[in-house]
Amino acid sequence: MTAQQQHEKFIRPITGYLMLTLIMAMIAGFIFSVVKFNHLTWLMILAGIDLLLAIGLMPGFLVVNPNESSVLVLFGEYKGTVTLNGFFWVNPFYTRKKISLRARNLNSDPIKVNDKIGNPIMIGIVLVWKVRDTFKAAFEVDDYIHYVEIQSEAAIRKLAGHYPYDNFDDAEAEICLRSGGEEVNHQLETELTERLERAGIEIIEARISYLAYSSEIAGAMLRRQQATAIIAARIKIVQGAVSMVEMALEQLSVKNLIDLDEDKKATMVSNLMVVLCSDKDASPVINTGTLHQ
Repeated sequence: MTAQQQHEKFIRPITGYLMLTLIMAMIAGFIFSVVKFNHLTWLMILAGIDLLLAIGLMPGFLVVNPNESSVLVLFGEYKGTVTLNGFFWVNPFYTRKKISLRARNLNSDPIKVNDKIGNPIMIGIVLVWKVRDTFKAAFEVDDYIHYVEIQSEAAIRKLAGHYPYDNFDDAEAEICLRSGGEEVNHQLETELTERLERAGIEIIEARISYLAYSSEIAGAMLRRQQATAIIAARIKIVQGAVSMVEMALEQLSVKNLIDLDEDKKATMVSNLMVVLCSDKDASPVINTGTLHQ
């Protein structure tokens, strides 16, 4: 195949209805000759040739459904691709390979990979793709559907190696797989587009569909996430309690409701912090004596 033919080209074959009419006429002519002129040897020979020619033309009929294509090859030479849908007739010696142009889904099973910091995780993707270049899909790779599956798995592994699962262990990571969202998906689409270009595949959409820690560390990571959530909640509680104590002392000082020395302020602050930071309801103690008894 010459260098000028190393790309997709489109052809428009002749309509199949015209050839069907011609073949039917040739068969009718053969029948008429047999019935009317069976005593003429030379005419019977011509009628036989006519019938054989009609039979030889029949394999040339081609039906192309909507969003399908047919790649035509003549004795190892790529002749073109038919993408128009309808009923056609082509050279009967053409080898035809039908390739669907419809959008397809690939819902990959979750696979175990290591993230950027080495944690084993389970990750799967949903990929929407279709054939854009029928020449590449037919001749650049052996099986373009299997090629999509293998390259998708390779892209998943590379993506996981670029980002951590979360940023608990990598505080400098601005983007992680768990919260990266559109940016991570965009990186996945870019990686898949580069890998599948050889097979003439167009990526319509690629998304992470499953993401979790691997089973051997899932329990430990769950406890870590719970501890992190508890610490974050406690920090918020303490910050709020300090603000409330500060506001209480400021209001008492501004309104001169009571004169508190440093010891009384310390006692008040201690009691308020216990009440505000406790995870249980406080039980008040009623003092029936003086403040010092």
